[in-house]
Amino acid sequence: MEPKADWRFNIDSEADAEWTEGLRRIFDYRDLGIKDATNGDYIAQIIRANGKRQEDEVQHWHLHECTFQFVYVLKGWAKFEYEGEGVRTLRKGDCINQRPMVKHREIEYSDDYEVLEIVAPADFKTVIVDPPESAAAGESRREAAD
Repeated sequence: MEPKADWRFNIDSEADAEWTEGLRRIFDYRDLGIKDATNGDYIAQIIRANGKRQEDEVQHWHLHECTFQFVYVLKGWAKFEYEGEGVRTLRKGDCINQRPMVKHREIEYSDDYEVLEIVAPADFKTVIVDPPESAAAGESRREAAD
């Protein structure tokens, strides 16, 4: 296997960490420098709940236009629903290889939720989509109960 000649060595120190806004206002994001080091081939970031509460589009069914997405739960838990996989709760120490283009939605998460996420490419897009047929009846029942 040939190494990528344009990738750079990178170390990201927790002592110098910068937390910024990202895709969602309810989370803080720490870019680990992989996006720049791989020239955008990958992004690695820590995402943590920041205590803000706001409903946003990503809580609805969506997908990520990417070729790879890995999530490892560092703290807390979160409950998601995945097309063809049902509702899954991810807890501290759990990881998921979220297959590309899978429809999913966030249901809830703990106040201390924190994850390591690695995605390719770094500039992946998030697209709001209609619920999958397998979830349509369940989602309608949940909405009616609210």
